[in-house]
Amino acid sequence: MKYFMSHNNTSLTVLITGVALALCTSTSSMTLGSQKYAGPDLSANTLEVPHERTMKWKSESSIGNSYFEDFANTPLSKVQRSGKGDGTHILFGHLLAHKDLAETNALILSLKPWGVSGTSGWQNKKGDYDFEEAVLTTVLYRFANEPDVLTPNARDHILNVLLIEQGDGYRTTAPNTFGLFEETENHMLMTEGSRYLKNRWLRAHGNTDPIYNNETNGMEDHLISLLTTMTAKGMHEFNSQPYVGYTLLGLLNLEGYASEKVRTAARNVLDYMNFSYALGSYNLRRFPPFRRRYEYANMTSLTGSYHTTFIKTWLSFADPTLPVPEIQHGSSGHGEMAAASPYRLPDAVVKLILDKPKAYFVKLGHGLEASPEIYSADPRFLLSGGGVNRGEMTVLVARPITLMCQTTTEHLSSTFHLAGPGSDFKQWNNTGVYKNFACAAGPVHVPSEATLIAENNLWKIYLAAKDLLVAVHSEPNFGIISILPQADAKTLLADLTALNSDESILRHQFKTLDQHTLTYDTLSPKNTWVMSTDNGQALDRNFDTWALLGGNY
Repeated sequence: MKYFMSHNNTSLTVLITGVALALCTSTSSMTLGSQKYAGPDLSANTLEVPHERTMKWKSESSIGNSYFEDFANTPLSKVQRSGKGDGTHILFGHLLAHKDLAETNALILSLKPWGVSGTSGWQNKKGDYDFEEAVLTTVLYRFANEPDVLTPNARDHILNVLLIEQGDGYRTTAPNTFGLFEETENHMLMTEGSRYLKNRWLRAHGNTDPIYNNETNGMEDHLISLLTTMTAKGMHEFNSQPYVGYTLLGLLNLEGYASEKVRTAARNVLDYMNFSYALGSYNLRRFPPFRRRYEYANMTSLTGSYHTTFIKTWLSFADPTLPVPEIQHGSSGHGEMAAASPYRLPDAVVKLILDKPKAYFVKLGHGLEASPEIYSADPRFLLSGGGVNRGEMTVLVARPITLMCQTTTEHLSSTFHLAGPGSDFKQWNNTGVYKNFACAAGPVHVPSEATLIAENNLWKIYLAAKDLLVAVHSEPNFGIISILPQADAKTLLADLTALNSDESILRHQFKTLDQHTLTYDTLSPKNTWVMSTDNGQALDRNFDTWALLGGNY
């Protein structure tokens, strides 16, 4: 250190910068310094998140039971004693099914912590133990008063040995990163949520040591601050693949078992996330942009999100008179936790997921250096904006603009979609979505299932699904999709062409059949909405400052 200090701190700066870059490359998931929530409050002028709950829910469902059975039927010998896996889920499944209880409790008593909490990487090779702690916390609270299922000895072993976080050690930075990198949301919620709930358990059962008093040791204030920030400045790991499932797990524990103040704050985040899901999904299909991780950029399933597993599981408990579609099996671990949690969806979110009641256009902001979500929908369809990558270190995955409608497809190839320029998602700005309209700097993919019913040299009109007519203009490096009203296809083609007959003008301007002139720039900078004006009125193109839930709904 003396050597570095003797050179006017220049070499020290180089060293720290090099370490920071190495750590950032290693984790590719953390945020340098305090920038994660550095943006403005985005909660002003936002749509009201539904919270009302009057629906009656079933006490069990066949899908929920199937997740329990998956793990109850897995031999206890499969429980791993080192490294994250399905071990805690297997134990939980056996307890939920009241199967092999003596052996399960004995196995719990034999377990030891295999690692430490927090993001894993070369700087924290034994990290990720909080994935286990979060499930064990659920086990502790779920069976607290059922000694015939979870024996007092096994319960105390979970509490005193396997749950390693306790006291007032709230941590906001990733382990062994010299305080340079903020911890990710999912790890903070699981690690600090488990710490908080262990403290809460100890206090409730007679331990008066002030270190476990969440109201005075700072834990309650820290968690409420994190939760309220997530609904004020936006979630950093929005729609994350695969981490949204673990974010939900951490939130479900807090919503189920914390103090009323923390429960309310956690429920608000859950309701915000699930309302966002409802706005951006169609028939349980969804294809939004997301942050983390790049290796999931090639996913083409419309139903593969872990968030969808939670949604489907909750819906399987809904009143059987509701039009809930047939629910398919999803990710067993997440399904188990969704089924076992006391949280259920707000009424309006359920209705919006199952049936789009009316047309809407919404823009979801996610703050500085993020990608927006943009959706245009009515009961027949959903146009889903693909978003934008803002640079390598933003870990943002842009996706094609996608049209989902009344078909059974679960794969991108069976949808109308467009993206560009080129095929590298890191070069895309796929924010060109407006009311019943989308454009991008790439061609339109037309699914083989669509029926061509009218065309000329500029436009093709397809029957995409029942009562849904779609106009397409497509070139190698430019494309447009326009949702049309129900009318004679040949008449629509003539009217559309009369308004939009010049291919060069189409590159930046489109006239809708209801007398709106839209302008756009499909090669806009990555911090700018592709759409420019509507009938000459400038649109707010700075999506860094968009409301969390903006638009008309």
